[in-house]
Amino acid sequence: MSTNPWVLSAVYLFTINALEIVLFMLDKRRARLGHWRISERTLLIVALMGGTPGAYWSRQLFRHKTRKQPFSTLLHVITLLQLIAGTAIIWSALTGKYI
Repeated sequence: MSTNPWVLSAVYLFTINALEIVLFMLDKRRARLGHWRISERTLLIVALMGGTPGAYWSRQLFRHKTRKQPFSTLLHVITLLQLIAGTAIIWSALTGKYI
């Protein structure tokens, strides 16, 4: 049985973004309670794995890490790299020319 790669990609992106949202929620709660925190590195790695939309949405929803540096800058860099990679992939698929 063959599964459509677009469906697999959508399921993956939904899952990784849901994970990012949960991690931000837990980190915000732990910050309020003074408990052990989820590292910024973990949050950024999940964003790098595709959870960038979830990270941006969570920052606004939970008002968490909105002004924190260098976290914000690194998240913006990850976003830029993902946009460049996505553009290259789409360009390659449309033109048949691979980078």
